[in-house]
Amino acid sequence: MPHKVFISRLKLTDFRNYAAASLALDERHVVLTGDNGAGKTNLMEAISFLSPGRGLRRAAYADVTRVDASGGFSIFAELDGMDGEVEIGTGVDATDETTARKLRINGTPAKTADELTDHLRVLWLTPSMDGLFTGGSSERRRFLDRLVLSLDPAHGRRASDFERAMRSRNKLLGEGRFDPSWLAGIEEQMASLGIAMALARQEMLGLLSRLIAESREATPFPSAALELSGFLDGQFDRPAVDLEDSYAEMLREGRYRDAAAGRTLDGPHRADLLVRHREKGMEAERCSTGEQKALLVGLVLAHARLVGNLTGHAPILLLDEIAAHLDEGRRAALFDLIDGLGGQAFMTGTDKAMFSALGERAQFFTVAHGGITKS
Repeated sequence: MPHKVFISRLKLTDFRNYAAASLALDERHVVLTGDNGAGKTNLMEAISFLSPGRGLRRAAYADVTRVDASGGFSIFAELDGMDGEVEIGTGVDATDETTARKLRINGTPAKTADELTDHLRVLWLTPSMDGLFTGGSSERRRFLDRLVLSLDPAHGRRASDFERAMRSRNKLLGEGRFDPSWLAGIEEQMASLGIAMALARQEMLGLLSRLIAESREATPFPSAALELSGFLDGQFDRPAVDLEDSYAEMLREGRYRDAAAGRTLDGPHRADLLVRHREKGMEAERCSTGEQKALLVGLVLAHARLVGNLTGHAPILLLDEIAAHLDEGRRAALFDLIDGLGGQAFMTGTDKAMFSALGERAQFFTVAHGGITKS
C-alpha cells in the first residue's frame, strides 16, 4: 500500500467566495456537501493550487482573488507529505507588479512550483471534464499532459520551452526571415524538446495501459484502450536520436508551408489522445454520456493507482460531484475503489446521503455562505 499523503490543515484568505476559512482534518477522506454555488468547488480549486500550474479551473489569478478584497489571495496547508510533515503557503500579492504566484515551503521561498511535487501529487476530476472525449484535441492534450506531469515533473518545463521555441520559429517565418542558421538552431531545439515530450507521453500511456489491462476484473467501470495519434505515428520504437532527426527534417521541409499557414503544422502540439471503450470496442466519443463518464472515472482512478505504485505515495484526489448520476451500488463500489488507492480524497455533492456508504472512512463538512462547518 502506498504511503498516505494527507492534508491536516487548510486555511484560505480572500480566495473566491472565502474571506477567511480554516479546516482541521485527519487522514480520512473529506466530503463537502452544500447547495450549488456554496463554494465546494472553490475549496477544491484551492487545494489544486498545491500543485504546479493554475489549478483545476486554469483561472487567471485576478479572477481567483475574492471580489472587493484589498490584496491578493493566500492558501496555507499543513500536510503529512512525501518527504514528511510540511507547511506550504502560496498566493498572490495584488500590490506586486508581477502578479506571479508566490510559493513558500516550510517558510522558505521556493525557486519553482515544481518543488511541490517533492511533497504531494494532486489529481482531479470535475464535471467540466465530462466532454473530454467529444471536445477538441487541445483539451485531451492538456489532460494527457497533466497525467504525465504527475509522474514526470520536468514535463511541464519541456512543454513550455517547446512552445517558446515554436513561437520564435513562427515569428521568423511570419516575417519572411528564412535565415537557415537561425531556423536550424530553433528547429533542433524544438526537435529535442518535442521528441522528449512525445516519448514521455508514450511511456506514461504504456504504463497506464498495462495497469488497466491487469485490473479489468477488479473494477465496475469500463476500461479504456489508449493511443496517441497525429505525430510520428508508429515510429516510437526507433531510437530517440533518429526521431529527433526525423522531426528536425520535417520542420525544415515544412518551412514555406508553415509560413503560409501562419503556424507550425507538425509536432507534439498536434497530437491527440484516442480513447476506446475496451469492452465494447467502441470509440469513446460514440459512447453514451453515462458510458463516457464511467470511462473517465475509471481512467482517472487507474492513473491515481499508477502514481501511487510508481512514487510509493498515494496522490490526493479531488473528485467534484463524483457521486452524481450513480446508483447506490455503483457509488458504494466507487468509494471502495477510492479507499483502496490508499490516499486522501476530497469529494463534493449536494446531498450528504449520497456518501453514506463511506461511513467512518470519511469526515463530513457542510459548505454554505463562504463558511465550512463540520456535519
